[in-house]
Amino acid sequence: MKERKSGFVFKTYEATYQSPFDKLFEIFKELITYTSGDFDEAIDWLRQLDKEYELTTPDYTIDDFIEDLKNKGYIREEIDPTGDGEGDGEGRGRLTITAKTERAIRQQALDHIFGKIKRSGAGNHKSKGIGLGDEHTGDFRAYQFGDALDKVSMTESLRNAQVNHGIGDFNLTEDDLVVEETLHKSQMSTVLMIDISHSMILYGEDRITPAKKVAMALSELITTRYPKDSIEILVFGNDAWPIKIKDLPYLKVGPYHTNTVAGLQLAMDMLRRKRNTNKQIFMITDGKPSCLRLPDGQYYKNSNGLDPYITNKCYAMAQQARRLHIPITTFMIAEDPYLMRFVREFTQANRGKAFYTGLKGLGEMIFEDYENNRKRRIKG
Repeated sequence: MKERKSGFVFKTYEATYQSPFDKLFEIFKELITYTSGDFDEAIDWLRQLDKEYELTTPDYTIDDFIEDLKNKGYIREEIDPTGDGEGDGEGRGRLTITAKTERAIRQQALDHIFGKIKRSGAGNHKSKGIGLGDEHTGDFRAYQFGDALDKVSMTESLRNAQVNHGIGDFNLTEDDLVVEETLHKSQMSTVLMIDISHSMILYGEDRITPAKKVAMALSELITTRYPKDSIEILVFGNDAWPIKIKDLPYLKVGPYHTNTVAGLQLAMDMLRRKRNTNKQIFMITDGKPSCLRLPDGQYYKNSNGLDPYITNKCYAMAQQARRLHIPITTFMIAEDPYLMRFVREFTQANRGKAFYTGLKGLGEMIFEDYENNRKRRIKG
């Protein structure tokens, strides 16, 4: 009888099959994010990429792709019968993306960011303490009066009874019982602040698109995997205002200064309405605070350096959030030493956290911090 040999079989890598539509749709979702939901501009870019990289074939063209987008419900035609708006004057309107596409964009952002975390092994942070909860740690301790019976590890308890009393005179006592430790995952209310001041697209660097992708991914994560948690999103420039999750793909930078105080005020107002005790603010910004709205409605603006009048208001807001037990985590997309110094002082005033990061890795950092903040120490 021949001995079977075991080992590894090495084959040439073969990519997973994608239909012509799926290949183009992956690229289209990226482009529609960069164009802030402008379908016509995204298709123009797709046609240019097709000319350069031959993405299509005579059997499946960009026009075929557009027709499939219509048939699958990813785009719709907005009718303009008067011809005064965006239509062509003949009863046909422009093509726009639908809610189905918005969901697909959010899911793609989640897959890209969450996939990186799983591949790198990052994001698996445990809380500092153990206690009653819903996540098993693999650690055991002796049973104490008041422990829930469903937390008793029967396998470990029976093993103890066998060791302590023997098989011949088997007996299970309270001293044999063992409880498995768990980590408690608490409900969390999060407000995500996104800076949309003009500096988010200055110096030849697009900073708003990565921030937008992170917001879409975090929103999708919370709404689909942690439905008991809540997330609200606001943007801040000269003023601050809330936006809906479905509006994220269309988010654009404006000709604004940076009114950080207005953003923090609105974020705290949003969180005051939440009943659960665990609340947090995530702030994505790249610029210094440069604007305030005065009591008479006028704007006080100063883009030259750090204005003490503005920064002191920011520190006061950070302290107010601390008194309300709302930690602020700042993700600073800048490396200017004086701006980093401001963020350090702001963070100290709030006793929150700050991450000084470029655009690369922003999503992974926010996801890891969100997961870490969800786990709270519960003393038994």
